[in-house]
Amino acid sequence: MAEYVIMTNSTCDLTEEMIQALGLNVLTLGVNIGEETFKEIPVKEFYQKIRDGAMPTTNAANIGEYVDAFEAILQDGKDVLCLVFSSALSTTYNSALMAAEEVREKYPDRKLFVVDSVSASMGEGLLAWYAGRLQQEGKTIEEVRDWVEANKLNLAHWFTVNDLDHLKRGGRISAAKALMGTMLGIKPILRVNDEGKLVPADKVRGRQQSLLRLVEQMEKTGTNLADQTIFISHSDCYDDAKWLADQIQEKLGVKEVVINYIGPVIGSHTGIGTIALFFMATGRE
Repeated sequence: MAEYVIMTNSTCDLTEEMIQALGLNVLTLGVNIGEETFKEIPVKEFYQKIRDGAMPTTNAANIGEYVDAFEAILQDGKDVLCLVFSSALSTTYNSALMAAEEVREKYPDRKLFVVDSVSASMGEGLLAWYAGRLQQEGKTIEEVRDWVEANKLNLAHWFTVNDLDHLKRGGRISAAKALMGTMLGIKPILRVNDEGKLVPADKVRGRQQSLLRLVEQMEKTGTNLADQTIFISHSDCYDDAKWLADQIQEKLGVKEVVINYIGPVIGSHTGIGTIALFFMATGRE
């Protein structure tokens, strides 16, 4: 069996230790803050800039970046399985497709598969985690690709947002809605749908109730929870993420909970105080 590399994007929000352990190749997306563009920025520094009033914007990966990344692997005699940030949230997937078409002509004997993860943050990360583990178990590149395609819509993404002011400043909700929501303590619940889009699912009053709503959803749709490793990502609110993890362990008895930061690309859109929960389920609703 030919060697192959699993590639994903920095939007997977996995820890560096997990990336190294799985042998993943990660293509980094950029963040613009003021006049500067960052490919790498310490996450605590990034969130401090938001606290100081910054409104970052993001850059999709372009075709040339993917061509270079693919060629570096293919020239080494290895194949590529590329799991890409949701096509509904970024043009990165289209760039990867076009780059793959260009590169395949130069390397007709190599395998190069591009998969739309229809996922974001540690949802994309959890998909890559499963893929990496299957690779380590000896599965072929086609077997891993087919597993990802067959299971990606069973990877549930549920979020709650605390900072309505950031959403207002970013133009994602109106000033009136932000003010009313803040006054009433309303916390929106969102999910990623089958198309990979972030869509509203519910509204609850109070931070703790919003986190418990995530637990309820997991209890409702999660599958084989006692055997699952689930992921939680957060935008600089670790204590809340840990509280959610404790509730999940206590109420649902999942095998393992992994917590990490929402990275700068996703965090540019969510602001501070977002909690996201990712698990395998009967579906995404």
